[in-house]
Amino acid sequence: MDLNGTTESHRGHKKTKSGRGAKEKKKDKKAKKEGTRNERHNNRAFSVANIGRTQRNIQRNLDRAHKKEYAPAKDARVSEEDGPPPVMICVMGPPGVGKSTLIRSLVKMYTNHNLTTVTGPITVVTGKKRRVTFFECPNDTSAMLDCAKIADLVLLCVDAKFGFEMETFEFLNILQVHGFPKVFGVFTHLDQFRTSKNLRKTKKLMKHRFWTEIYDGAKMFYFSGCINGKYLKNEIKQLTLMISRVKFRPLVWRNTHPYVVVDRHEDITHPTKVADEPKCDRSVTFYGYVRGSHLKPGVKMHMIGAGDYQMTELNMVSDPCPLPSQEKKSQSLNKKDSLLYAPLSNVGAVSFDKDAVYIDIGRVNYTKKENLALAGQDGEQVSEDSESDGDDAPASLLKNLQDVKSGVDEKMRKSSLRIFKSSKAVNAGSSESESDSDSDEDESSKRMSRVAIEELVKPFRHHTETDDSSNCTETDDSLGESTDEESESNSSDESSDDSEGDEGFSEDEEDAENEEGTSNGDGVSALWKTNLAQRAAEAYVGRELSFVNLQELIYGKMKSAIISDEEDGAHDSDGENESDSDDEFFKLRKPDLEKTASGTSNSVSQSDAQLLGEADSSRRIGEDSKDFDVSPWIEEGTDSLIESIRNKFVTGDWDKGGSPGDDAEEFGDFEDLETGEKYGPNGEIDSNDEDSVSDENTEGMTDEQIRELNAKRKASKKNNFDEEYDEEKMTKVASGTVNDENVESEYIESLKRAKEARLQRHKEEFGQDGEATRIRHEGFRQGLYVRIRIDGVPCEFIENFKPEFPLILGGLTPQETNRGFIRCRFKKHRWHKKILKCNDPLIFSVGWRRFQSIPVFSTEDQNGRHRYLKYTPEYMHCYATFYGHQVPPNTGVLAIQRLTGNLPGFRISGTGVTLELNESFDIVKKLKLVGTPTKIFKNTAFISGMFNSDLEVNRFEGASIKTVSGIRGQIKKALHEGQPGTFRATFEDKILRSDIVFCRTWVPVEIKKYYNPVTSLLTENGSDGWRGMKPKAQLQIETNTPIEVNPDSIYKPIERIPKKFNKLHVPKKLKEALPYASKPKDEKKKRRKGYISKRAVVMDADEKKKYTFLQAINTIRNEKISKRKESNARRQVERAKEAAKKSEMIEAARKANLKRKYRTEGKIEAAREKKKLRGS
Repeated sequence: MDLNGTTESHRGHKKTKSGRGAKEKKKDKKAKKEGTRNERHNNRAFSVANIGRTQRNIQRNLDRAHKKEYAPAKDARVSEEDGPPPVMICVMGPPGVGKSTLIRSLVKMYTNHNLTTVTGPITVVTGKKRRVTFFECPNDTSAMLDCAKIADLVLLCVDAKFGFEMETFEFLNILQVHGFPKVFGVFTHLDQFRTSKNLRKTKKLMKHRFWTEIYDGAKMFYFSGCINGKYLKNEIKQLTLMISRVKFRPLVWRNTHPYVVVDRHEDITHPTKVADEPKCDRSVTFYGYVRGSHLKPGVKMHMIGAGDYQMTELNMVSDPCPLPSQEKKSQSLNKKDSLLYAPLSNVGAVSFDKDAVYIDIGRVNYTKKENLALAGQDGEQVSEDSESDGDDAPASLLKNLQDVKSGVDEKMRKSSLRIFKSSKAVNAGSSESESDSDSDEDESSKRMSRVAIEELVKPFRHHTETDDSSNCTETDDSLGESTDEESESNSSDESSDDSEGDEGFSEDEEDAENEEGTSNGDGVSALWKTNLAQRAAEAYVGRELSFVNLQELIYGKMKSAIISDEEDGAHDSDGENESDSDDEFFKLRKPDLEKTASGTSNSVSQSDAQLLGEADSSRRIGEDSKDFDVSPWIEEGTDSLIESIRNKFVTGDWDKGGSPGDDAEEFGDFEDLETGEKYGPNGEIDSNDEDSVSDENTEGMTDEQIRELNAKRKASKKNNFDEEYDEEKMTKVASGTVNDENVESEYIESLKRAKEARLQRHKEEFGQDGEATRIRHEGFRQGLYVRIRIDGVPCEFIENFKPEFPLILGGLTPQETNRGFIRCRFKKHRWHKKILKCNDPLIFSVGWRRFQSIPVFSTEDQNGRHRYLKYTPEYMHCYATFYGHQVPPNTGVLAIQRLTGNLPGFRISGTGVTLELNESFDIVKKLKLVGTPTKIFKNTAFISGMFNSDLEVNRFEGASIKTVSGIRGQIKKALHEGQPGTFRATFEDKILRSDIVFCRTWVPVEIKKYYNPVTSLLTENGSDGWRGMKPKAQLQIETNTPIEVNPDSIYKPIERIPKKFNKLHVPKKLKEALPYASKPKDEKKKRRKGYISKRAVVMDADEKKKYTFLQAINTIRNEKISKRKESNARRQVERAKEAAKKSEMIEAARKANLKRKYRTEGKIEAAREKKKLRGS
């Protein structure tokens, strides 16, 4: 910008006005105006660069979208009216990793309550529509199996400093078999790492190991340390945020079976029956939320760890931990709405012990008769009843004890004794002078409590009130007195902590008054004590009257809700009908506003109205003015008193905004999109819709009814839109205009809408009035709190109950109450050390049940025959058949060899899934029948030793047999001669006497009907106290029994003697006929020596000398060699000795190192065992 204020203009581009570009632009502009413009004139400009890659990307996107699609399974957790049951969160981990600390921290975050003990289910309200139940899983195999069957979310606690432990992997494998709910990892003890480098490395390693076991991207939380016994608030808040967001996939078993996680139970057996027979069966009631499917009264329940029972009684009780949305419509969850229900953790007034239930009622207070309104009785009957109550000695004693504010020992210390009439009273325990007692009295008078002042001031206040307000009614007086009494009781409750000092003063004051009455003649020393209480009360009343309460001036005094006896009689005399039920015996009444307004209409004069209409109406209206009633302030209309002061409490004037019509134009209407309600500018509900019913139908309806009507209209509109949308899609599919990519997604959406419509039809069918009918037809829905009574429970359950273990009642279908054989696909766990042997007992966890049975392993051949296996395969599946209660196919099966004992290895033996159910299964075992030939003919032989009688031979007639050399044959007829069981057999070639003949047969294997339920809740030590069948190997180890050796089963060394064949003899004539190349050319050995060996050598003199010289040299040479060999041998012996010494030293050092290593490993193992024992 220049100095003159004008903007600097830049030179713009020149537009083309001639040439090819201008002509093309004019042509394009004309075509665009006429609508004949070709937008895509170059097809290749918008094609893909790589067709193959584009096709792969499209297919990949389609595959990813297809993976996200799922059949909309019905989730039993979703309910219409009642909220879902609390989410079951199981906190699992080895001992000492911080499970209890985690639960305490979560409960503190949700409810601001400090838990002292973490025992049993702990239910917490976490939101407007969500509750959570925490349960700490103990380090017990049975408890781990039970928790895996009911957990919706598992918080897997791991000690990051120590690493993953065996219990963690065992519990993960148990979860995989029983449905695998959501799992969060919680890593603790991160504050024990000294360097951040080690911390990062450990986090990375544990994250990858955790993801390997669950899935990539599994949620993990790191807790760095504890402050005051709880984890850091920020870290706990992150965990609670994820818990509130997690969504649960419905599991098949829980979606089809009802079950109840018992919060508490009570033994309701008659005491006389228990006293007569302590070991009798008990009647027990169980309380808990219904989960899973609907629970019907006729369903048979299985108490995990105790057996099957029939429900004697099933009814619904009030929810101990209700959702806030059920009680009132609130926008957020306040702290006072946060509820905590933990009956086994000593939370609240009720605490449960092994032998009894303790109820802490605090202080028992009898309601005074002036605060009671007896329904259905007049004042005379009330007085008679109160007098009759006074005659009852125990009740009167308790009522008298209620008013006692100090103990007997305190009264004895403060008691006084007067020996003579004119003498001074002597206090017990006071041995000081009179001046000291006077000073004590002065101090006690200074410590006068508010309760005593109120008691002294009451007659003076009543006197001033009667003088000031002569027109007040008796009802107002009685209400005022009751209000004073309430304030006194409240003040006394608030000052309960300082009760000793206050009570001591009240008694000292009585003694002082008594002393004043007796010592008036002492002179001037007691003049200052005269009328001390009266003067203090007058001073208190003066201070109280000087205090101006603006709230009472504006809104009036609050009336008490407690009605006196006179007013109760007045109400009864008016003819009001009250119910005589026991529930309404004690009744709190609200003051009748109409009657109060009519009775006090004359109390407000015209001058008062003028004063109240002034601009400064909050000032004091004279000392002689009386209390006025609030009823003129709550009258409706534009001329009411409340409207005259409305502008005094806002920053502007209500009338300055314009007329009501202007308000409507300025602000407009507001519509709630959730409920379909419309609100006017003043907040009134406006339901003027074009499609809705006229306003005549909503006249006389409340806001709640109008909301329900609008919700129904909105639902009907949504259904109509869905139907039109579905019809439109169906027409498009029929005409072929819909793309194939969107057909499946549209189908899934239609299924979801059909499900919503079905739920809505069910709701409309039963409605609100037919709750009993709905329960009778459907059963108790999930989310309801029920009471289940079961008779015939063994007494051991009550005696040996441990609240640390979960107590679950699982519903059974009629099929699951029958027993039969179950065939499952089974595999030995890869981490189990030993292979499993057939006919060894195993403990199976199938469905709700835990039982011991004897499995038979088999494999399926190509022809469908199930062949018996003695051991399980190492790395592949097989079939296991055992006896037990029937379950639906595709139910998970988990096998454990031993529940008891502290086993060092992996305890889970194998896993599988059920396939078939039947009364019997065919499993065959291979059997070889061996025989030897007695007589051999050309292709026929007589075989003996295979059968024992002719009947057996006739049974196997026509069966195929085979020799060791592979010659096949067939059984023909039995022979009557020779050994019994001898038969004639034919072969495809001649056999030898040394051949062994065998026959392959298949023998059916008997499956043992053994079923032993694991009743861990009925034993004293839980799983350790239960005793089941032991395998043969374990019995041999415990009893030191040697293993039985069958000589036929011992593998013997095979000695094969080399066979010597005779020399091939070729006849002489044949040799002559053979050509030269084929003739045998074996030369015979020459027995005679040749000429060279026989001839003699004669040497001359020189040769003899040379020969002699050579012999001498060789002799010397041989002597040197022998000496050298001897010295080498000695040297080797010495060297061997030195090597032996070195090897001994090395071996000693190696043994010392091994010993040191084993000692450290033993210490680590011992520390681990101590940690386990400390946690258990």
